[in-house]
Amino acid sequence: MPRPLGAQISHMLKDRGVDVVFGIPGVHNIEMYRGLEEAGLRHVLARHEQGAAFMADGYARATRRPGVCYLITGPGLVNAMTALGQSYSDSVPVLALASCLDETAARRGQLHQMRDQRAAAATVCDWSEEARSPQAAYALVDRALSEFASARPRPKAIHVPIAALGAPAEPFGPAPAHPTLPQADVAQVRAVLDRVLAAQRPVFILGGGARAGAGAIAAVLRGTGAASFTTIAGRGLVPVEAPLHFGSFLPRPDSARVLASADLVIALGTELSETDLWRGDLGHDAPMIRVDLDPRMLAQARAGDTPILGDAGALLRAMASALATSDHDAPSGWDAAEVAATRARWRAEVMAERPAIVETVDALRAVMPDDAMIWSDMTQFAYAATEVWDMPRPGHWHHPVGFGTLGYALPAAIGGAVARPGLPTVAILGDYGLQYTLPELGTAVELGLGLPILVWDNAALGEIRDAMTRSQIAPTAVTARNPDFLALARAYGARAAQPDSLAALQSALREAFGAPVPTVIRMTPAML
Repeated sequence: MPRPLGAQISHMLKDRGVDVVFGIPGVHNIEMYRGLEEAGLRHVLARHEQGAAFMADGYARATRRPGVCYLITGPGLVNAMTALGQSYSDSVPVLALASCLDETAARRGQLHQMRDQRAAAATVCDWSEEARSPQAAYALVDRALSEFASARPRPKAIHVPIAALGAPAEPFGPAPAHPTLPQADVAQVRAVLDRVLAAQRPVFILGGGARAGAGAIAAVLRGTGAASFTTIAGRGLVPVEAPLHFGSFLPRPDSARVLASADLVIALGTELSETDLWRGDLGHDAPMIRVDLDPRMLAQARAGDTPILGDAGALLRAMASALATSDHDAPSGWDAAEVAATRARWRAEVMAERPAIVETVDALRAVMPDDAMIWSDMTQFAYAATEVWDMPRPGHWHHPVGFGTLGYALPAAIGGAVARPGLPTVAILGDYGLQYTLPELGTAVELGLGLPILVWDNAALGEIRDAMTRSQIAPTAVTARNPDFLALARAYGARAAQPDSLAALQSALREAFGAPVPTVIRMTPAML
């Protein structure tokens, strides 16, 4: 039936499998809200557009389906751009739908006017397009959903003029068939497997893009005798007990020495970016087989490397299937005792660099449910934890790796909790990062989320302070007067706790999972 376009878009999203929208209604986008309830979409009211887009990001990471946010013209879109930039850098499928002005060239001084809203969003999204007709809006929505399913997932922005949102529109058509992810062919799979089996010291580096092959990884590593590393996004892909797994210690400078001793590197679903390594290059001298969905990543191949455009997860499954016909595991040139000793040494380095954090990490890990999903912020606590905290399953720790924005963890964890009702969800952040998106605590209370919010409070921008000290710069502007976080939590209607020991911290975490509202748990080095 004909409806205003804003209502048709909500109905179309529901028809295409969307269940939840995050956003804030405003005078320019109210037509987008006309059809929400009628379409059966749930709307989560954020306290800031940045929070809405972070929630959509968290929802997408938890479900591996697109997260959707509704934004208002101008400042609403701009407020969300930090979050959209984070989704872009971490390959998260977020669809931002925003209202926009009908005319900007001939009129000045309009409410929410900016020079070029579409171009602004294009700086942090895979693409940003204006839909000037219902047909264009429908086509762009389907284009976004198709690309999420068949290519590297990154945020898309669709802008719809205000008058068009309120104008009658004919219904959208049926959903088109989506193409599938590119796959390595049989010959490529066989060639990769033959090269790995011929190597003496092969090593796999597994990123978040290999997650679809998680169930095959143990068999592939065992059958090839290969060692392994994971990136932060790939943590949990390799079983904790794997004897030749170096963990997520790629940022350790000494990992370059280990990788230089390999005679073949197989990088699956990872950018191998600065934020994965924290050095200029991986440190390997051996040839590399690299499998990725993004041809731009494969363009970085060196002479002698083998780039393969395809789904890393599908390749792993095909390799495991081929290895299943073998009667024995391949011999390995790696020594399990050497691997264990190296990991122990790297863990000791983290303990020395970040006093009190690793002990706190161990206490939390001991009582954290295996199915807990964790969102962390840019904080010293997370920097240490993402190296030493072995995850029991993949895709259950989400960190703002690439763009590296403060304020991510709380709203993203809210989106994750909405996506996984009744399952344990945790936010981990620092005292400064919490203040970036603190108002979203009101959303968590409103939703009745039993969300533990673990705040590492060292009363400073600790990482910047330490960097200044290492650079022989007098620490400047790294200490701010913190509010009473516990009083703030209670003011929002949340619970609050300040453990005085690691045992008390464990108890507070257990209680928070069963609470009817979120719990802010203030952690300090004094707990030790």
